Formats: sequence, C-alpha cells, structure tokens
Amino acid sequence: MLRTLRSLPSLDVLKTLGDDTRYAIYQELASSAQPLATAEIAEAMGLHPNTVRPHLERMREAGLVEVRTGAPTGVGRPQHRYSLAAEAPAPAPEPPSYPMLAGMLVELAERTGVSGEAAAVVGREQGRVDAATYAAAPSCLEALVDRLDRLGFEPSVAADASGETAVIAFAQCPFRDLAEAHPDLVCALHRGLVEGFVAEMGDASLGPFHTLVHRDPCQVSLVSR
Repeated sequence: MLRTLRSLPSLDVLKTLGDDTRYAIYQELASSAQPLATAEIAEAMGLHPNTVRPHLERMREAGLVEVRTGAPTGVGRPQHRYSLAAEAPAPAPEPPSYPMLAGMLVELAERTGVSGEAAAVVGREQGRVDAATYAAAPSCLEALVDRLDRLGFEPSVAADASGETAVIAFAQCPFRDLAEAHPDLVCALHRGLVEGFVAEMGDASLGPFHTLVHRDPCQVSLVSR
C-alpha cells in the first residue's frame, strides 16, 4: 500500500535524523531489546554522556524517543532510560540501489584514471570526520575497532608480547565484491579511512596495512604511543 502524505515523517523528524550522530543513536535504540540509559548509549558509541544528552533531548522534542524514569540505584537523581516512541518510523534499510551505485562509481573512477592515492586521500578525509565523534574514547585502538565494527568489518584484535602493537584483522569486508574487482581503488579507500582516523585520534601510529591482495583476512597494525 502506498503511504499517504499524512503518514510520511514530518520535516522536523527528517531534520532531526539528518544529523549523523542522532541517526546513529536512533539506530542504537532501535536495535536494543530494552530502554537504554544515557551512559549505556554513550559507552556503546564511544561518546561522552554530555555529548549524547542534547541529541536525546532533541529527539524527544521531535517525538522520536520516549523517556522513562527508573528507580534510583544509589545516591543521585533517578536514571532516565530511552526507547523509540511507538509512532517513530523504523530505521530504513539500505536501498538495494546502493551497491549498484557504488559499483558504477568505482567503475567510473577507474575509467577516468583516478589513482589509488587519490582514493586514499578521500578515505583519510572521511576517517578524520569519523574520528571526531570519538573524542571521549579511552584509546585510538578501542575507537578504531568500534568504528570498523559499525562499518561491518568484524574486526578482531591480537596484541604482541610487549602489548604496544596490536594487529587488527578484518574477518569480513563489506566492500569485498568491489575490492576484488577494483583493489587499487577500494582497498586504498579503506586504507585512507584508517589512516585518517588514526591521525585524528593522535595517540597511535599505523604499521603495515595488508589488503586482500596480500592476505586473507586483511589486517593492519596499530602501535600505541
């Protein structure tokens, strides 16, 4: 059945969810089987609670979330717990046209002579943007692993004997089909994304980055400073 104009999200809802952080919080609440406290949301996203609170308030004003006051567990005010409002729209799944569009854009880039290094530059810029939302994270390693996990890489971490170097292996590549067809571009984008993220966090440096051309699974080394 076609949706009527009356059933479409309001402009205020669209503006509220147009913010990347708020949409990520919205997805976090949608995937939870129970209402979440501000601290729980902040921990799951690698953010400070003070960063999350105004976003939750904005979402409450837009009618997207409901707030319940739980019984106090100790000294201080009762804890607020958040869940999606009953009338809130369900998070939209990825449109089936996205993989096709991604493939066409990569093919276009390759045909027009875009280099792997140019792709890496774009990846670094996005990596820096992503890292800015993890300013309160305990370490670059924890922040990077969380971000890669959210992107669908299913990272696993192994530390060396000194504990200073960690190897992050990617059990899954969300771009695998494109990476196998266009490794110079797609793997360079991934490498740049990690490089920009680590550079912005500032408390670690990158060791070797091995793409699927070199090994399966792909992996990267991270050295703590």
